[in-house]
Amino acid sequence: MSARADSAEHTRERIVDAMLARFAATPYEHIRLDDIAADAGVTVQTVIRRFGGKPGLMTTVVERELGRIAAAREAAAGDSPTPAETVAALVEHYERYGDLILKTYSEAPLVPGLSELAAQGREYHVDWCRRAFDAALDPALDGVTRRRRVAQIVAICDATTWRILRADGSLTPTETESALLELLLPLLAHL
Repeated sequence: MSARADSAEHTRERIVDAMLARFAATPYEHIRLDDIAADAGVTVQTVIRRFGGKPGLMTTVVERELGRIAAAREAAAGDSPTPAETVAALVEHYERYGDLILKTYSEAPLVPGLSELAAQGREYHVDWCRRAFDAALDPALDGVTRRRRVAQIVAICDATTWRILRADGSLTPTETESALLELLLPLLAHL
């Protein structure tokens, strides 16, 4: 990559990082492009030229972070981890991304295109849960029971469940791992 292309990519990432930092701490409707531009060390016109405005920038942020989330989850799923290892990786993932995921879901209707990205994230989560715990489910389960078990696993592994345990239950990350495992293990009869 040329020096100019490197510089352009670095500028793009600074702008995306600035938006991510603002979004993590501020309601979407209160985020101003002036603040993003100042945080990134660029002009508002640069932000608009590259992203088309605040909605385009926000969807770029979510697309990038969804990619990072998927990559981290896939890396954690390598080498056939045990359910305990999978849950530990999931809690670690939520410690980093959980609040941001929940905020994105709650504010998705405010940003054109963000609801579709949030739906893609949900679809990925459901598919990941299915793949992560498939080998631990009893292969003799009938289709209806298997579908119900997978739905239960998805609910247990959801960011909302993590938030309830961590925030409402005041559990530590380690206690949250234990609580999630206690919920999951009765469903995973085939270990």
